[in-house]
Amino acid sequence: MKFAALVVALLCALPQIATLRAQQGGEPDSKKAVNGNKADATPEAATKPIRFTKFPVPEATPLDADIAVERAVVRLLQLKEGDGDQWPYEGVYREDRGQLPVGYRVGGTAIVCLSLLAAKGYAGDAARQKAVAAGVGFVLKTLDEPRMSLEFIGNYDVRGWGHIYALQLFLSLEGAKAVPTECAATVEAKTKWLVKALCESAIPEAGGWNYSRRAGYESPRNTASTFMTAPALQALFLAKARGHAVDDRVIAQALAALERSRSAPGAYGYGAALKSQNDVEEERLTMMDKVGSSASRAALVETTLQLAGRGDAARLRRSVDWFFAHWDDLAVRKSQQGTHIQPFGIAPYYFLFGHVYAAQAIEMLPDGEDKDALRTRMRAFLARSMDQDGTWNDRQFDRSAGYGTAMAVLALRMPHLPKPAGYEAATVPTNTKAAK
Repeated sequence: MKFAALVVALLCALPQIATLRAQQGGEPDSKKAVNGNKADATPEAATKPIRFTKFPVPEATPLDADIAVERAVVRLLQLKEGDGDQWPYEGVYREDRGQLPVGYRVGGTAIVCLSLLAAKGYAGDAARQKAVAAGVGFVLKTLDEPRMSLEFIGNYDVRGWGHIYALQLFLSLEGAKAVPTECAATVEAKTKWLVKALCESAIPEAGGWNYSRRAGYESPRNTASTFMTAPALQALFLAKARGHAVDDRVIAQALAALERSRSAPGAYGYGAALKSQNDVEEERLTMMDKVGSSASRAALVETTLQLAGRGDAARLRRSVDWFFAHWDDLAVRKSQQGTHIQPFGIAPYYFLFGHVYAAQAIEMLPDGEDKDALRTRMRAFLARSMDQDGTWNDRQFDRSAGYGTAMAVLALRMPHLPKPAGYEAATVPTNTKAAK
């Protein structure tokens, strides 16, 4: 009888367990995607120490950017893995047999190389040049892996992140005249291929890009991720400015997707709905689409729209203010388990991502704004989340300190980096069906 009662109790508890999991959120389910804490328990991840940081923390003195970046670069050079040629990012998703996706490896390595290039004195730093050359070699080699091809696999696939940041890296190296000599021809060829890959992997008609596609890879019923679509557009804007053939229809549809995702308060949804959200008020928004959740992406989307001539100065400034106002809501999720947890649906891995694009938005503000004060505030907030060894990490795995530290370096160096490329609106009609 006791056993039977226990079974009945367990069966009765299942709906509550399912409800709790739904409330906690997580990345979209698929046969090969792993949600929240399950990802943390996969074979590769299980060997990594768990990191916990309690937030919010007291106000901090603004960092000296030069000193912080110099210290961070030393640590980045020590964090190399493999044959000293990669900085994998450890996210929630795993491929067959629990292996870290190559998209995470390519994306993480490209972002670290971007930060090493961005730090002051790159032209005279042989150690950094050697590390970047090794990283570029790894990215080039890994882009030939089947999992980095154009074909989207299953319902969840992160190769697009690798495509975006590999393209941004190659174009940035080209702009700095810093492409490693030994692989210059291959970088040029792969740059063209990456432009093609992004254009061909965009969601048809509805526009934009997403690592999660429930309706099948080619279906226009899929919706764009704002987090992924805006960086992809910025990379393609730069590619077009450099003379690469970019499909203007792909750009127009992706921009329309971003604009549809803006709600009445000015927040940008986690996903871009097929119908415009412009008139939807805060109380009608889902957890992951509210202003608090949007604080880690609104500045990125507003900057991207501004680059394409669709921006608004007041909205851009508001997005920067929101980032600082909701920083504690972002920081409380830093280095924690789980993904999209209430009340704002913020996943830990968007914490440092948000700093980079808020810093970028500050530089895009019009003349007359007190940018120096905002830069100082950014350095103070980065000081609040820096670990004692001079690194940053918004995951609970030590290896992701490479990605986190690189993002912090890019945010600190943003005032000295080239402005992102603009895009001249093409006379290409968007799909009106998706916009109604």
